[in-house]
Amino acid sequence: MKEPEKSDNLLVKKDSVVNDTLKISTKKEKLEDIVTHTADDYISIDMKNNITTLYNNAKLHYQDVDLEAGVIIIDFKNELIKARGIVDSLGYGQLPHFKQGSEESVQDSLLVNYKTERALIWGLKTEQEGGIYLGSAISKKVNDSTLYVKDISVTTSKKEPRPDYYIDINKAKIIPNKKIIAGWSQLYIADVPTPAVMPFAYFPLTKTRTSGILIPTWGESADRGYFLQNGGYYLALNDYFDLTLTGDLYTNGSWGFSTGSSYKLKYKFSGSLDFNYENNINSLRGFDDYSKSVLYNIRWSHRQDASANPNANLSASVNLGSSTYYRESLNEYTTNANLNNTLSSSISYSKRFYGTPFNMSLSATHSQNTNTKKINMTLPTLVLNMDRIYPFAPKNGSKKNALHRLSLNYNLNGRYDLNTTDSEFFTKKMFETGRKGLKHSMSLSTNMKVLSYFTLSPSANFNEFWYFDYISKQYDIVTDKEVKDTLQGFNAIRDFSTGMSLATNVYGTFNFKKGRLKAIRHTITPSISYNYRPDFSFYDQSYYNPIKNEYVQYSPYEAALYSSPSRSMSNNIGISIQNNFEAKVMEKDSTKTEPKIIPLLNNLNFNTGYDITADSLRWSNVTMTTGIDILKKKMRINANASLDPYAINASGKRIDKFNIQNGGSLFRMTNAGLTMSYSMSNETFSGEKSPNNQSSETKNDAGIEGSDTRNIKNASASNETKTKKTRLYYADIPWTMNISYSLQYADNGFTQSGISSNSLTINGNIDLTPKWTVGYTSGYDFKRKGVTYTTLNFGRDLDSWQMTFNWVPFGYRQTYYFYIGVKSSILSDLKYDKQSPPDRRLR
Repeated sequence: MKEPEKSDNLLVKKDSVVNDTLKISTKKEKLEDIVTHTADDYISIDMKNNITTLYNNAKLHYQDVDLEAGVIIIDFKNELIKARGIVDSLGYGQLPHFKQGSEESVQDSLLVNYKTERALIWGLKTEQEGGIYLGSAISKKVNDSTLYVKDISVTTSKKEPRPDYYIDINKAKIIPNKKIIAGWSQLYIADVPTPAVMPFAYFPLTKTRTSGILIPTWGESADRGYFLQNGGYYLALNDYFDLTLTGDLYTNGSWGFSTGSSYKLKYKFSGSLDFNYENNINSLRGFDDYSKSVLYNIRWSHRQDASANPNANLSASVNLGSSTYYRESLNEYTTNANLNNTLSSSISYSKRFYGTPFNMSLSATHSQNTNTKKINMTLPTLVLNMDRIYPFAPKNGSKKNALHRLSLNYNLNGRYDLNTTDSEFFTKKMFETGRKGLKHSMSLSTNMKVLSYFTLSPSANFNEFWYFDYISKQYDIVTDKEVKDTLQGFNAIRDFSTGMSLATNVYGTFNFKKGRLKAIRHTITPSISYNYRPDFSFYDQSYYNPIKNEYVQYSPYEAALYSSPSRSMSNNIGISIQNNFEAKVMEKDSTKTEPKIIPLLNNLNFNTGYDITADSLRWSNVTMTTGIDILKKKMRINANASLDPYAINASGKRIDKFNIQNGGSLFRMTNAGLTMSYSMSNETFSGEKSPNNQSSETKNDAGIEGSDTRNIKNASASNETKTKKTRLYYADIPWTMNISYSLQYADNGFTQSGISSNSLTINGNIDLTPKWTVGYTSGYDFKRKGVTYTTLNFGRDLDSWQMTFNWVPFGYRQTYYFYIGVKSSILSDLKYDKQSPPDRRLR
């Protein structure tokens, strides 16, 4: 180590780290705070020139400034701090690391005036909001908020010393946490210059959202020419919500407009609102297929934070608009929405009244069939519910008898329903057919043990309906037709019903004395129920038909919102049998003494009914459902069937004669279904553990797994020789695959018989490499003999870039979308994307 030459210097040397704190006796305006510094080798103090030198791993702290470097020189006289690295056998190291507040930078050398905060920087390297800025020439910092640089490179790649890409700038002005204003700029990829040159550039550095222009996507459509899509402006209005305005233009005259907003209030709520409007022109004016169409779509999503109000909640999920929007839109590629033929919406508010058994909900719903263009809406639905209460239960202790378990429940339901179509949506005609009403429901129920093994559950239900209009019918002798009028007026009607059910559990166990299988248990849950409802035909009215000389009976509430009163007495018996099969199997591990329960059959259920009051066809169909999980619960199989005990006549109508009496089988299958799903991955068929988990894997001297087969001598007393095969490279390609199969059978015994649907679908992902992924969705329809909707998705992680390619190779939705761009949001406009819209002429 070279000693200082001047005799005026005071040299301090220690074997350990040197720590010192200085408070120089100067004027207040020159040094306003304590300077704390350390160094590993020595601290040299030049008392004459008022200069302090810190050598090797030097550190300095002054106010909000922290500086680390190989060498730091503090010139108190000229109010300067100099910092540089140290040259050793490994090269130039211990580069100055400067930090002031939240700003950090690394440079080759640094000269800063701690009074004026001006600085000269050589070889700057700093990071601002995800962007990395590399300066090869001198940079000048004029104050704590402005930096002038020359020959600087901007990138988001963290590869050193050569980033994946960078934008080379001849000169720029950097305002930390705000912006960069640059001059001549050129894009370099892998150090190769590209034609992407800009005379000037602007880079935002704000930590919050910033308003700005959205660059459109360009392309070509087969039936609408060239286009620009999704170009517009983004408005960061405040910290709570924003606004996006975009538009689409096509050379054939079509155009579109979209607006979207996201909002969020911390610990309160969040959501988004989108509106899309398109004015589409098909073909050219003068041609037979020329047409115009208007499409629109509204989407709203609202979520309330769980901590905002534990007793009240507001949520919304709205998706409504033109029925053909997802099929005909020029700027909508949502696959799931296109395949689904239903649009649905729901806005709901719920509240629980604390300290009471009551809760309330108010909702508005919307359901739209995109094939039939029919729309069903409820505006609104009001539900007031009282939780089940036990008026005779003891305040303390359990409920011991039927009276204690007697429960009461109340529910109020009010609705206003609207049924309309696309063309009449929100017109006057839409509200003319609206139906409204309120329903009060009250139920009593209890349960008790009968003969120790049976559970008897009696119940009673009472309903009262409030309607505000009703139907009046008359016979018009002039037209010889029935005339129906809808009259306004309040009416209240009531009905009630009673019932009871009897159920028990039957267990059967088959024990095994040998093997790991110890027992199979069969659980049967039979139940029988009875329901009674009297005749309420006294609410009916009638009119006289002089032509037929008879009175025609009708219900004034046949078109009512909920239901019209029953015109006949109902006596029904329901029968249900549920089955479950389980096995007890001992573990292979001999240390475990308890058997493992394995489901053999999740369920095997049969249900039917018998109508006592019916004069014919008293038995209802027998429905069967079953399900099982096999292959370590990776495969699920569900099946169902409907079995009719009655025969049919030549016209396909059921007759009051059992099918077996008509020369057939005991039951006639009317429909059946089978669904199977299986999920697997590379781990499903993995016979070996990854070498990373095998501590006994043989490696060569360099620490790399050997490429040959060698004999490993065991140093045991038996001197046995074990052979272990090692690999030079262990390739493990992660993948997943989901297979679903669906089969539906229908037979009405006359016009329709056979398989109604039969399809297989497959989807999954393959990670070809740690950075290459492939996703796929496809299938085959055995009924229609064709491939189902197919998509292929390719992704490549390019470190600081991302590349994706989504492709629908065939079908009327045939399209593709290619994208490659920078991951970081600061340079998100540095991208290239290309898309091919579906050819609507193929529909």
